[in-house]
Order: sequence, then C-alpha cells, then structure tokens
Amino acid sequence: MFNFFKNKNDVNREKIQNNSGFVVLKSVLSKTANSLVNSVTNSITGDKFVDEFELEDIETMLIKADLGVDLSVEIVNKIKDEKVKSSQLRDFLRKEFSEILNVEKEEKLSFDKDKLNIYLVVGVNGAGKTTLIGKLANKFRACGNKVLLVAGDTFRAAAEEQLEIWSKRAHVDILREDKADSASLAFRAIDLARKEKYNVVIIDTAGRLQNKFNLIEELKKIKNVILKKLDGANLETILVLDGSQGQNGLSQALVFKEAVDITSIAITKLDGSAKGGIIFSIAKNLKLPTKLIGIGEGIEDLTDFSKNDFINALFD
Repeated sequence: MFNFFKNKNDVNREKIQNNSGFVVLKSVLSKTANSLVNSVTNSITGDKFVDEFELEDIETMLIKADLGVDLSVEIVNKIKDEKVKSSQLRDFLRKEFSEILNVEKEEKLSFDKDKLNIYLVVGVNGAGKTTLIGKLANKFRACGNKVLLVAGDTFRAAAEEQLEIWSKRAHVDILREDKADSASLAFRAIDLARKEKYNVVIIDTAGRLQNKFNLIEELKKIKNVILKKLDGANLETILVLDGSQGQNGLSQALVFKEAVDITSIAITKLDGSAKGGIIFSIAKNLKLPTKLIGIGEGIEDLTDFSKNDFINALFD
C-alpha cells in the first residue's frame, strides 16, 4: 500500500528492510508461536496417529493460545477424522491456519491515489487506537500524501490532546474542536479535505464500552455522515484490537461490527503476548481480514499484515 511514490532505489532499500522486518515479526510473534504451534507439535513424538488423550491435550493448548473453543474443537476433530500422524501435525496446522486467513485476496488497506481516502478508526479505549492512528498517518505522509487527522473522540479526557501530539510527531494536520459533536466534526473534515486537497483523512472515534447503546448510536451517526459525503471517495473502517487481550477482542469485534460495517482489523501490542491466535479466531468467526499489525512502540513500528509472513513467522 505504501509504495506509490517510491523509486527503484527506494524499492531495493525496502527489500533489505523487509528482510529485517521479518526478523522483527518473528521476534514479536515468538510467544504466540510457542503457545500456538511449538507446544502442540512438540508434545507428541514418534510417527503414529494422534490418540484420544493427545487430542484432548492439543485442544486445551489451542484454547489457551486464544484460538477460541469452537475453532480449537474444529481443528482437533479434523486431526482425528483425517488420521493425522504426529510427524504430520506441524504441516497440518500450517495448512489449516493458512486457509483460515484466506478471508479476502487483498491483504492491504484500500487506497486510491486519485481519490480522497477516508479511514474511520474504531476500538475500545486502551486498545492503542490513538497510537495506531499516529503511526498510520506517519506512513501515509512519508509516502507523499497530504494527511488530515480528525479528533473525533470528544468524550474521553485528553483524547484530543493525545491525537494532537501524534499529529505533530507525524508532521500532519489535525482538525479538533473540543466537545464538538463527532458526526458534525467528520462532516466538516470531509469538506475541508476536499477544499484543501487532502487525500487522506483519518478519523478517531470514542471507544467507551461502558454504555454500549450510546457508543453504537454515535458510531452509526458518524458512519452515516461519511456515507452521505462519500461522493466517490474511498472508505475503510478499521477496528483496532489489543493483541494481548485474546478472546476479549472477539467480543469487542462483535460490538463494533453491530455498529458499523468493519472492513479490516488492526492488531496492536502483539509483542510480548502469547495470544496472537485471536487473529485466526477473528478471521474464522467474523470473516474480517487483519490488514495492519503493530510490531513495537516507535512511530515506524506499524506494518501491513502479510498472511505468508505471519504464517512463516509462526512455523519457520
């Protein structure tokens, strides 16, 4: 997604960076790999069919790795039905996990360099939403885009100030009006973007789950305003999930999917967590693709999700 403005030297340099990027990804996913893959495949030795007791152990390990009960049971039943041998288990899991992530062909965020691109970002407080917005803005700006951030979380104390700090770090503009109506702010932001020739607008939103009804109604209102103002613009609705929260992320996704038509998932805080299995649970249960993952705390530590890289980092 972020290569529209790069020359040949930039691309060659990026290939080198991607190699080191895979090393970083592998390190970030090391705990997930141990809990989701290595603990399972190393628990059985020899070259025999997996027996009933071993299947129970595998199911327990998959659930603990936050794959979810239903998906864990489904995989264990397949191991039994297909008479998988212990020596085949690693390849079997690799194939299964890869197929689960085949939610859609396009893994990257939708972007059209000839249109206004609007990104509505939703998620609970504490998921890393504001930080991800700052990192995403930095990536777009680094590729030559004119970026406008919209401080649409007018409910949480200091949310607007935090987003303004990130706008300065990313060297992009911000539209904020303290205590303004979020939908009205989104309306004005789109008008401003067209007038001032911005081609990327990233809209922050409130993430309070304490009052689910109010949250859903507010998000619906913002989304409806955007749709009315779309007029050919490109739109993605990104749900930000905290990778360390495991199955809680699935519950959050259900709430936000009820409110707005989510088109992609961004996972933060995967480093240091053993709960990366939630990515498979989200893909399986909600048919939503993960398109961005945070791999660290720095402003450049945000990368496009690659199914192949993710699977390779878990299994190689």
